[in-house]
Amino acid sequence: MKRESILILLVILMLSACNKPQSNSKQPNILWIIAEDLSPYMGCYGDSINIGYTPVIDHLASEGVLFKKAYATASVCSASRSALITGVSQTYTGTHQHRSSRFTNGEVVPEELRIYLPAGMKTIPELMKDAGYFTFNSGKDDYNFHYNRGHLYDVGTRVDYQPGMNGWQGNFAIDYMTVDDYVWNKRQDKNQPWFGQVQIMGGKKDAKYVRKGEKLAPDDVPLPPYFPDIPSQREAWSAHYNANRGSDVRVEAILKKLEADGELENTIIFFFSDHGSPTSLRHKQFCYEGGMQVPLIVWGENIQRGLVRKDLVSLLDVSATTLALGGAQMPDYLQGQNLLSDDYLPSEFVFGARDRCDFTIDRIRTARSERYRYIRNYFPDRPMMQPGYRDLRPIVKDFKKAREEGMLTPYQEEHWFGIRPNEELYDMENDPHQMNNLANDPVFTEVLMNHRMALNNWMIACNDKGMQDEQASQLKATYEFWEDRPQFKNAAVNSEYKQFMK
Repeated sequence: MKRESILILLVILMLSACNKPQSNSKQPNILWIIAEDLSPYMGCYGDSINIGYTPVIDHLASEGVLFKKAYATASVCSASRSALITGVSQTYTGTHQHRSSRFTNGEVVPEELRIYLPAGMKTIPELMKDAGYFTFNSGKDDYNFHYNRGHLYDVGTRVDYQPGMNGWQGNFAIDYMTVDDYVWNKRQDKNQPWFGQVQIMGGKKDAKYVRKGEKLAPDDVPLPPYFPDIPSQREAWSAHYNANRGSDVRVEAILKKLEADGELENTIIFFFSDHGSPTSLRHKQFCYEGGMQVPLIVWGENIQRGLVRKDLVSLLDVSATTLALGGAQMPDYLQGQNLLSDDYLPSEFVFGARDRCDFTIDRIRTARSERYRYIRNYFPDRPMMQPGYRDLRPIVKDFKKAREEGMLTPYQEEHWFGIRPNEELYDMENDPHQMNNLANDPVFTEVLMNHRMALNNWMIACNDKGMQDEQASQLKATYEFWEDRPQFKNAAVNSEYKQFMK
């Protein structure tokens, strides 16, 4: 992509911002640009490697509101998206187990596998429809509850959905739509406001969109010290920096399409990710910063320009803010706040959870304060490198080979293959890699107790359903989904599945 085209787009964005009217009685369009699996390795987040290489996203931030400490509620997509689309934690609704309430034979999910939302709870797009919005989703749902997709979205993807289907079969395997497929123009009344979700592949595939001459080589990005210095780890780590650069290209295409269709001026854009990087271990599916922190930028009409916020925010706040901006009903059960409200109160903590991911059973909870991250491991005897869906990938196979060859540092050996601590506490200012666990340091006893109590209170308040074992019917469905796949056959599977073994 030529630099000239980027400059033209940035001028368009600047003129759009400068020409914003002071007030507009028309309901704004609201667009969620959701990047899959993307950590914020961007210039606007101060990343030294990508400064100057994410110009469109950086300009959105400079003309809107940039949230420096935004966090997902889960470090895996279906649980995080289940929370985002309802405005409440996945542990409250029982949608915390990754890809539950699913069925794999192409039929509607049978009753015994269905997870229903609490009575009276509506999703964000349903509430926006009630407020007069046209709704669409140009990508995946991946929600862990039973629903009729037509109740959420007026228009969806190119996939045909059966009535009552929960969206699983339709959205898992497809690549996401090109800009020509975006569907805001499919509403019959062009004056009707719209709320839409547009997916970009982020950390999964957007590295292929890197602008010519800007692709990083594996040796261009230094590895964090918790990884062994082997080629596959360097390649995975640099790939995510390239994914950020490629995502910038994808965002540019979306903005150009909005401008070409005359939709940009009255559209408020939320740019964020569902969770952190998938390309390296310890991030996606875990509760360290790399799995929980996400980019978050809000840009559009009447949105304050050039504001950088460092308060702790959750993707649940995106849900609440969207409803507020659209003039939709704000149900009492919402667990987030309107980030742009005059009576907004900064949070002292944000919370997150990890439960079963694919066939790997685990239970982790975390509390993030301004300075510290607290992590609680409920199955410490299950090592970080317990069997998982990435086991046949080079990053895992080479990691284990490096261990056999004695290449790991003492920390790497213990962290990845040893017994995990029951509690972890990290000083994020002085230990950004989260390697010095302060949980047993008497100097930090009071800090530990405060975080422990805050997490306990949150778990009680949200009636954390992850404290209950998963139903046998759901485990059986998971087993049957994975039983013929090489990762599962290769794994020493968790004892919970042994009752389903043939």
